[in-house]
Amino acid sequence: MTSQQRLADAFVALAGGTRDGPLDVSGTLAVLATRSPSLLGVRAAGVVFAPGERAEVEVAGSDPKVSRMEHDASERREGPGHDCHRGRRPPVQAALDGRPARQRWPHYAPRALELGYARVAALPLRGPAGTSGALVLLSGRQGPFSPDALALGQSMADFTAIALERAGEADRSRTLNAQLELALTSRVVIEQAKGILATRLSLTMDDAFTLLRGHARSHQRPVHDVAREIVEGRADPALLDPRL
Repeated sequence: MTSQQRLADAFVALAGGTRDGPLDVSGTLAVLATRSPSLLGVRAAGVVFAPGERAEVEVAGSDPKVSRMEHDASERREGPGHDCHRGRRPPVQAALDGRPARQRWPHYAPRALELGYARVAALPLRGPAGTSGALVLLSGRQGPFSPDALALGQSMADFTAIALERAGEADRSRTLNAQLELALTSRVVIEQAKGILATRLSLTMDDAFTLLRGHARSHQRPVHDVAREIVEGRADPALLDPRL
């Protein structure tokens, strides 16, 4: 497989391929982390993702040790991924054995050095709604990352952010549609129950709803459940015959 084919395959995988259903967040982050090293010519990669201030941080790594390192860094609110994600504008890349890195990341830098990494770069995951995370690139060499690698890495990070943001919007839209459908169905059932009560007890529609709501409240039950029982002929006899 040529490098162009591998790159195209990576972007297809980041987009979710041809799978049905919503985009898998964890799977997409794993794709970005595991494919970045070979495509960008780096030794390892990690991804930090949290689409909102209160969102739980998700982490992925090209290997388990990197995953644990990035996870621990996110819990400490430390490291290039955290800084990049939170908009603190760290250097695009930094030497892990340098004084700035050790001072800024007192736990992250020594641990990365122990794992054999010498240099790190953090690229933001940028979507229309803002920065949702960071792609962390790790090199075993002191030399700087190539501009081409950083440019391609940024494109992959941005593509991932946009794909996940669009998937989140689609998921919220499906949830909203389901809620609206449920509300509409509930409203129809309640109107049917009101009609039955109004006919059986010679009430106005407003009075029928008052009776329905009062019965539901007195029995600590949802109005919709009581209404459905009326429509299905399973209502409390006392509700349909005040003499009982």
